[in-house]
Amino acid sequence: MSIDLFYADSEAPIVSLSAKKHFNQLSSPNLQKYAHHLSRASFHGSRAVLDSVSPESPVIYDLILRVHEKLDKPHSNQEYIDKLSTSSSSLDKQDVTYYLEYAAQFLDNLGNYKSFGDRKFIPRVSKDKFRQLIEKIDDEVATELYNKVEDQIYDTERGLLGYPDHGLLSNYYPHSANITKDEIDAVNKALSSAGIMPENTRVVKNGSSYTVLVASADSTNLYSDLNLQTDNGTKINFQFGDHASDFSKIVQELENALKYVSNDTQRKLISYYIESFKSGSMSAHKKSQIEWVKDLKPEVESNIGFIETYRDPAGVRGEWEGLVAMVNHERTAKFSQLVANASKFIAQLPWESFYEKDTFTPPDFTSLEVLTFAGSGVPAGINIPNYDDVRLNYGFKNVSLGNVLSANPKNPKKEEIITFIDDQDLFKKWRDDSFEVQVGLHELLGHGSGKLLQETEPGKFNFDKSQRNDVTTWYKPNETWAGVFGANSGSYEECRAELVALYLILKDPTQVLPIFGITSKSSQDDVMYIASLLMIRAGLLGLEYWDPEAKKWGQPHMQGRFAIMKQLHKAGVFEFKHSQSDFSDLKIVVDKSKLYDGVTAVDALGDFLGQLHVYKSTANVTQGLKYYLEKSNVEDEYAKFRDVVIKEKKPRKILIQANTVLKEDGSVDLIEYEESETGMIESYFDRNV
Repeated sequence: MSIDLFYADSEAPIVSLSAKKHFNQLSSPNLQKYAHHLSRASFHGSRAVLDSVSPESPVIYDLILRVHEKLDKPHSNQEYIDKLSTSSSSLDKQDVTYYLEYAAQFLDNLGNYKSFGDRKFIPRVSKDKFRQLIEKIDDEVATELYNKVEDQIYDTERGLLGYPDHGLLSNYYPHSANITKDEIDAVNKALSSAGIMPENTRVVKNGSSYTVLVASADSTNLYSDLNLQTDNGTKINFQFGDHASDFSKIVQELENALKYVSNDTQRKLISYYIESFKSGSMSAHKKSQIEWVKDLKPEVESNIGFIETYRDPAGVRGEWEGLVAMVNHERTAKFSQLVANASKFIAQLPWESFYEKDTFTPPDFTSLEVLTFAGSGVPAGINIPNYDDVRLNYGFKNVSLGNVLSANPKNPKKEEIITFIDDQDLFKKWRDDSFEVQVGLHELLGHGSGKLLQETEPGKFNFDKSQRNDVTTWYKPNETWAGVFGANSGSYEECRAELVALYLILKDPTQVLPIFGITSKSSQDDVMYIASLLMIRAGLLGLEYWDPEAKKWGQPHMQGRFAIMKQLHKAGVFEFKHSQSDFSDLKIVVDKSKLYDGVTAVDALGDFLGQLHVYKSTANVTQGLKYYLEKSNVEDEYAKFRDVVIKEKKPRKILIQANTVLKEDGSVDLIEYEESETGMIESYFDRNV
């Protein structure tokens, strides 16, 4: 595999995720203190993310911050260059710039594997020059840190995250290069049979036994009375206190936040957080999510814990996330209208009411301005909690992250050219609006729709089994969607949610789009076109995240978008046009008549969506995964475009988040940073001390 695939991005757009206006508009000093302590708690989980990515990531993190400190905390890229690229040094401006780009991308991903794609990235500065840079620092600690990880920084042998026995890397299984997928499945099965949720765990293979590491501040073993074994009799031990030092800090900050809650629901929410992160109890975390769903439209919104399971190859272990944000009331008004009309839109989706919830309980849907999103990447929207029974019995929340949707650099490094399309101006004019509509429908009606047919306890069902001879599979007691569909569940569900959004945009634009202020026929036509083009182009760009050697998708959203692109291509909704043999002039050409006729694109999307949905509802994992993996399979007619996609790829945005500082007088200051690589390093240095 070409080494070029692994180089860190150069000249990536860097954006300050501004939150000052909405933070300053909070109605009381106590709310600012509440947000501050929740933000600190969230960021203290950063090392749990680093530890789950790769063995070297925590050391690289410490190295980047140590270099910054020993250079007397530069405030700009030029200061870094001036301090390191001197007449007595062989380092030049480009070497230092490459180092800064690597450091900023590392911090943006919280690890040396991309959060979007799971591919490793390495510095563009050579190993020799990197060592010279460390020697220039002349610091014993920095040198020791670098010596520990020099080879690992540049090693690309395990270039993707995944099962260790497939030649890939996952630090959810530390020190266990020889652990197999079958062994991981066996441990997961044993945990499930004992009613133990695995989201906050990692697994170590110790010769003839396994040790399950549980994230917690305390080391007390909650399962000391449990004699747990895999089906073949291999013993499973438990060790609590994974990330103990950081989780003690998390607990302390949450105890501080508890003083500033606005109501009793928030008091219960934070108390359950404390219990969960102190003891390691995922049952307590599930209780926190029940309270979180009940806490409607708070001024400061927060959700913290091991939330998404995309990066664990087994699809069950979560990655630490900490969201703290303020409500954007203007944008929230749009989403309230969407919620009010949700039942009407759900009735138009391509499945029988039998496969839909008996009663749609309108969820909370809020547009937020992110103060903090601690984790490996910041999404544009969220639909949580992920606990199936909480969603069914208590509901869920939809969150659109407004300042993420509209994040663009104040001073772009270069003019933006949108690859693979001709309609540059129209695309730029409507992409933000189209994406906002897509995110809203995706989160509310995509993730929020559907019913899982389940045997709730032996012999009892949440559907009338006697009336449906065609339903031969369902979820057994204690089975979950993710548990049944495994590692592919995340991608499958993201594809289903994306399909719901685009299907409704094209099927019912005159009802959907006015909610978002898009009222004229010409504007609606433009959004239908650009929303479709966004999805098709995303599917094409998704080829970057498909590894032809491993036959593995590295990003669940992109696998789903590729499958949708392929479905629309097979239906004749668009063509790929080119005249060059290397596809250097490749363009996506959409037949707009097939978007506007209400039939061609809508039927193609509806057929795909309906099949996915019924397979999911009925726990038909055998046929469901066969169908989905076939739809997202990369045949030669698409694989041939991968090289030009990679050649033309543009760096992803790097988002710099603000920090809050509690002053001696008890007030809270919010600090924002320069849009530069140094600004990113400063932001992490400040929150780490």
